[in-house]
Amino acid sequence: MGEGAPVRTPLYDEHVSLQANIVDFHGFELPIWYSSITEEHLACRSTAGLFDVSHMGSFRFSGKGVREWLETVATQKCSDIAPGRCAYTHFLDHDGFIIDDMIFAVVSETEILGVPNASMIDVMWNWFHQLNPEQMGVTLENLSPSMSIIALQGPTSKEMLDEAFGEGQHVGRFKWSALSENNLGVTGWIQGTGYTGEAGYEIFVPNEDVVAVWRALAEAGATPIGLGARDTLRLEKGYLLSGVDFLWPGLDDGLHTFLARDSWETNVPFGLDLGHEFTGKSRVISHPDSDARWWGIKYLERGPLPRPGKVVTTLDGSVIGELTSGAPSPSLGNTGIGIGYISGVKEGDEVLIAASPRSSVKAVIVRPPFV
Repeated sequence: MGEGAPVRTPLYDEHVSLQANIVDFHGFELPIWYSSITEEHLACRSTAGLFDVSHMGSFRFSGKGVREWLETVATQKCSDIAPGRCAYTHFLDHDGFIIDDMIFAVVSETEILGVPNASMIDVMWNWFHQLNPEQMGVTLENLSPSMSIIALQGPTSKEMLDEAFGEGQHVGRFKWSALSENNLGVTGWIQGTGYTGEAGYEIFVPNEDVVAVWRALAEAGATPIGLGARDTLRLEKGYLLSGVDFLWPGLDDGLHTFLARDSWETNVPFGLDLGHEFTGKSRVISHPDSDARWWGIKYLERGPLPRPGKVVTTLDGSVIGELTSGAPSPSLGNTGIGIGYISGVKEGDEVLIAASPRSSVKAVIVRPPFV
């Protein structure tokens, strides 16, 4: 988003009517919470939560060579993803640093839909056009201004989806389908994806239809959830947050060079396939084992909470890393958890988190998810 007044999603009035605490998030006015972060977090884990994620982007890539072209610029081997399935990928610059991550859906042999992060829509649009898609007969469309996205997440999501839409819209995990005829009379598509680690869906509909969908799902029992619990939910599952857990150097203000990372450093067990050539691959395969990689930490004792920027040390005080995300975990009784880039550790090692100038807290290295 550029400078100027914050943008309101088509669901803004719904958030106001629910007395949400609204903040400016990357240029969008969005709810941080409605009742409380903890209450909303636990509702998603136990029943189902409802998220306005219409600030996220929506791109369509189409053409005969679309999978082959995307494979040359993505860390995921797109030609292995069958139509009707979704997958996760990084996009790296020519130096190998992550620009953005994305969930994409292979609609058919000639069409792919992708979801860039909110603050990266313009950046990714420009980046893709620099990579000559036209030479392989690929056309890009930015659907973001006209499409809204609702996430329905949690163990009772299917029941609530069926109640709101009628049966027939369910898709399995990381699968895609066009919305079929439904009780709400809306068109669009649905994906078995999300940012909470729970079973659920992301539902894409035209802006003019999103209020009806939101209200129907809320009436079916889904709990509206704000950005605060969205963050703690994704942290418990160890999902990276663009701009927080990695930051493209092209956007760095000189204060966050620590966050310039590649796919090997993020240590994510999906989305990286070294069996094909892609932009930035040379950096990914060039690391010595001693380089810092992304790990989770879990507090073993009480103390000041882990927060981004807190230093990680060995038990004898040697600095070995830094946290990029951290918070109390509502699912674990508010135990402190965090993720960051740490050198020379393995799962089960004990470390210290310099949580305040006068206090270090003992923690254990874990491989997320935490719950």
